[in-house]
Amino acid sequence: MTALPNRAFRLRHRPEDPAGRAPLELVEEDLAPLADGQALVRTLVLSVDPVSRVFMSDIRSDLPPVGIGEVMRGVGIGRVVDSRRADLPVGAHVLGWTGWQDYQVADDAVLEGPFAVLPDPLPAAPEDLLGVLGMTGITAWLAVEIADPRPGDTVVVSAAGGAVGSIAGQLVKERGARVVGIAGGREKCRYVVEELGFDACVDRRSPDWRDQFDAATPDGVDADVENAGGEVLDHLLTRINTGARIALCGMIADYSADAAQRHGLRNMVEVLEQRATIRGFLVSDHADRYDGITAELAARLADGRLTHAQVVVDGLERAPEALERIFRGDNRGKVVVRVAPDSR
Repeated sequence: MTALPNRAFRLRHRPEDPAGRAPLELVEEDLAPLADGQALVRTLVLSVDPVSRVFMSDIRSDLPPVGIGEVMRGVGIGRVVDSRRADLPVGAHVLGWTGWQDYQVADDAVLEGPFAVLPDPLPAAPEDLLGVLGMTGITAWLAVEIADPRPGDTVVVSAAGGAVGSIAGQLVKERGARVVGIAGGREKCRYVVEELGFDACVDRRSPDWRDQFDAATPDGVDADVENAGGEVLDHLLTRINTGARIALCGMIADYSADAAQRHGLRNMVEVLEQRATIRGFLVSDHADRYDGITAELAARLADGRLTHAQVVVDGLERAPEALERIFRGDNRGKVVVRVAPDSR
């Protein structure tokens, strides 16, 4: 049997600059023939997420960091192209830890867990199953539950034009609250207000963003869906009302293993004085709810209550570039990489 070449991104060292070029090297290697109990998955679409920076570093997480020299961790949708296991038949679409590579050999030794076989035919485009109908949408749903917006509340959503924030803000609005987004740039703020339906948006790239934020929250902040952290969250704490609820679903400003590079919070005393709550969560802790939440999101997409944007980058070799787009803040919605066409 002819050896099958596999392109893969391997981690060469820990990131030195949280927002800089990822320390990844694209290599081509030959795959060994399958052994009993293994299946070969061809990556079709790869999810690109801010948490990739956590995986590259040695920040404490629910998963160990990617080892130096190992294939970069990532979730994707693929198709089984060869198999020696009954639960992963040839031709099946699967969702799981494909890694940043063309092919993944799936077996019981895969660290992060087995692949899930998806319905045939797929209920939506693979890009949507990784985004609005996948972990992204589920994260937004859970964050809104924690923030618990009520009619008449003022709710802040940071990184409002990004994957999670853009969905969360619409779900908050559905509950009758006033939604203030924080996004980078005038055009992104225009998108957040005019196309997503937020009530206001603060341009965090403007020198006077703090003044903008204060003006947009004249009655204070009752709840927050937090995706940014850093100085954005620190200033927000000065505006929280008594009993405010803060859902931490992302801290993109502080995804650095070097504590000296993190912004830190100087206004934590406000949490005490205002009897506020801050709750962090990981979407992976709620796997038993995935199907139900996805059904709720799909219903909202179908009847027009929910809209979403995505950036599709073609080619595995452009995955690091796609990650950089997220940290530059020039993307709208979910970012995915289309690795290969879906052909049988």
